[in-house]
Amino acid sequence: RSLVALYSARRDPIMSGKMRMQGMMGGGLPGLLKEGYQHFSGLEEAILKNVAACKDLADITRTSLGPNGMNKLVINHLEKLFVTSDAATITTELEVAHPAAKMVTMAAKMQESEVGDGTNFVVTLAGELLHQAQELLRMGVHPSEIVSGYNTATKKAMELMEASVCRSVEDVRSVDQLIVPLKAVLAAKLWGHEDLLAPLVAEACVSTMPPSRPSINVDNVRVAKLVGATIGDSQVVKGVVVLRDAHGAVKHVENAKIAVYGGAVEASETETKAAVVLSDADELMNYTKGEEKLMEDTIRGIADAGINVIVSGGAISEIAQHYIDKFNMFSIKVLSKFELRRLCRSIGATACARLGPPMPEEIGTAASVSVQELSSRRVTVFKQVDDGETGGISTIVLRGSTMNILDDIERAIDDGVNTVKVLCRDARLLPGAAAVEMEMALRLREFGDASPGMAQYAINAYATAFEVFARTLSENAGQSATDTISALYAAHAAGRKSAGVDIEDTEGGLLDAEEAGVFDTFAVKKEALRLAADAALTVLRVDQIIMSKQAGGPKPREPGAPDA
Repeated sequence: RSLVALYSARRDPIMSGKMRMQGMMGGGLPGLLKEGYQHFSGLEEAILKNVAACKDLADITRTSLGPNGMNKLVINHLEKLFVTSDAATITTELEVAHPAAKMVTMAAKMQESEVGDGTNFVVTLAGELLHQAQELLRMGVHPSEIVSGYNTATKKAMELMEASVCRSVEDVRSVDQLIVPLKAVLAAKLWGHEDLLAPLVAEACVSTMPPSRPSINVDNVRVAKLVGATIGDSQVVKGVVVLRDAHGAVKHVENAKIAVYGGAVEASETETKAAVVLSDADELMNYTKGEEKLMEDTIRGIADAGINVIVSGGAISEIAQHYIDKFNMFSIKVLSKFELRRLCRSIGATACARLGPPMPEEIGTAASVSVQELSSRRVTVFKQVDDGETGGISTIVLRGSTMNILDDIERAIDDGVNTVKVLCRDARLLPGAAAVEMEMALRLREFGDASPGMAQYAINAYATAFEVFARTLSENAGQSATDTISALYAAHAAGRKSAGVDIEDTEGGLLDAEEAGVFDTFAVKKEALRLAADAALTVLRVDQIIMSKQAGGPKPREPGAPDA
């Protein structure tokens, strides 16, 4: 009987193991993947759903295109409020979860990191290309035919864009010549203020260009935001502006040697708590004299190292400030760690964790450090040493009624500074106001009609996608999009390559973009076209979506929910 029981006990695990193996060796994906996966395949489940997700994302940013574009009010997961029409900010803060729409978002982020502008162009064109492909897919055209036609159309569009160049910025060091392309960039975000901001951006960029070559480092053009007054009161200051007054009596230093401390400039405290019993006045005097002597020796050592400016990331005690003034040194507090890090990068310093004389490689330099008054507020200006290679540093001091407005102006200025950086590499310009897009749409349609096979349908759909820019500009201006597009096709067919949308004409009239001074940067448009086409083609090549079960863990708390 015991042998039978032993045999049964050994037999059951074997049988159960065989049964588990048979379940795992089952056919199809259930036997291949772990439990909890999701699988979508086919035209309706995978391809069209991907296209719909990307089109929904493009519809969000499309209405923000152009000078009349609408703002979006976005509240992110940290409950921070954004009121902006900048597509890069919108797509970043939306936290897109759909895998196909994420590809378009990543293309927009790449555009922002590469050239700094044109993110709305990428998202809008990618969404429209996929929307046009959706119609072909429903007609029965195979995705491979659409991909082949789109590849051919992209190469042709690049050639047409090269042929559409109308002028160039001959001297990128000329403020007057830089203002022309900058006005169109700034008007797309802040229509009506481009005449005020374009000269400021151009002046700041030109002042940071090194004499050896026409190029700029975008980190050398800073933005300081002061709430109050109006945009017209904004100005350019040569140097790094810290929005704080000096902490001591010294207000100006030439040939500054700067020591930056990440912590407070005060006497160190012991880790243990102790009580000090003083019996008479002499013991009290001797006790304070010891602390004073220690602080005096510390500040004297810093001064003997050649330091004449102290930047503190925390508080500065009264006794420390007394000896800083005694040794005729400049002192300032910078309480923001991010601002302190930016200042260190500008002056070439390293933030010290200990209070004492810094090492030679930790010392920063500046031509001068002084306190100036800007619009009834005292600020500290660090003027950088121009070594002929890296150029100087300029700060655009912005004024505005609210911080949200100043944040939006800062984003527009960042686009303008990046545009100048691109112009230093490639100074070619294209006619704006959707003129170059309509010219490419017309020529691509002619090219598609002459192409054999099924590719002509995809090329014509690619051409139709470019109409979205003229349609959006017209709709945002309150015009009839159909009438405007018809008029643009007629004008471009007649040879008017610079004919674009006149957003100020309520009747839907046209303007000559070249005569009106509305230009787009060639390098920005070329990179945006390439990224938009790549994103659309990547989405079209996907025929299956396989999603694993998400990792466990607590779900993020919803906004407004009570604490657990």
